Amino acid sequence: MKTKILVGLLSDGGIHSGESLAHQLGVSRTAVWKQIRRAIDQGVRIETIRGKGYRLAESVDLLDGRAILAGLAERGGDRLSLSVFDSIDSTNAAVMRAEQRPGIVPICIADSQSAGRGRRGRAWQSPAGQNLYLSLGLEFGGGFSALDGLSLVFGVALAEALEHLGLADVQLKWPNDVFLDGRKLAGILVELQGELEEGRIQVVAGIGLNVHMAEAPEVDQAWTSLAKEAPERSWSRNEVAAAVIASVLAACEEFSSRGFSAFRERWQRRDLFFGRSLSSSQGQLAGLGRGLDADGSYLIELADGAVTAVRAGEISLRAAS
Repeated sequence: MKTKILVGLLSDGGIHSGESLAHQLGVSRTAVWKQIRRAIDQGVRIETIRGKGYRLAESVDLLDGRAILAGLAERGGDRLSLSVFDSIDSTNAAVMRAEQRPGIVPICIADSQSAGRGRRGRAWQSPAGQNLYLSLGLEFGGGFSALDGLSLVFGVALAEALEHLGLADVQLKWPNDVFLDGRKLAGILVELQGELEEGRIQVVAGIGLNVHMAEAPEVDQAWTSLAKEAPERSWSRNEVAAAVIASVLAACEEFSSRGFSAFRERWQRRDLFFGRSLSSSQGQLAGLGRGLDADGSYLIELADGAVTAVRAGEISLRAAS
């Protein structure tokens, strides 16, 4: 019996006796009690009401692959191979392991990750039941040279999905982060798998988006979540996942036909760095943010007025304190 199934039975907010839960699940009351304890250990708040049974102390936003695909019916859901896991090492790694089938987009979503990764090998905190951890396997033609600016395209797609869901003033931090009011909301990790055949490149795009997270003492930078920014709204991870997938797929089609030029202005109007004093994490550069050049490199105006371009992967930029 999976803990997720038990929590699903409790998700109506009512009180359920151990006997009724055991009957519905076809297990003993002892097995139900063990799964209740496991769910509590995983962070689910469940009340034990003496003589009556169990009740969720707060609503739980369960991931449901069928609900996500239903939200993608108009986006060619039959071309998507969606896997939803309670826990996995890394959604990017899972997509890389997936069987490659022509015309099929593998997508992996997990409730938690044990080895989530950010840029430059940093660990990505992945608590269960709170956020969205999503990766897509995508194919592009034209070879590696045709992928300039692609990581920024994913940022635009994510920002546009969130804005479609009602979130205002989404900001993009070069190259791969999404911010709200100066606090990190999401990160994007793009990994290349090389040429599958001549001129065809497999790209894995991983997105970590804070949805319900209220506490994260281990995170060493300012952060936020959808629930913190818009608490008046009941955020559904299934709805958010469908919106993000649809936006990314549409952006990839547009990028394949029109290139990065179709996204440059859309990225720049959300630029967190523009006009701000910046420095490189390695201390090699300092100057003012001046937006993107044609291939997605970031432009820095130096003290002498000269402008230099920084490519993603060479150095990291941060706002000067």
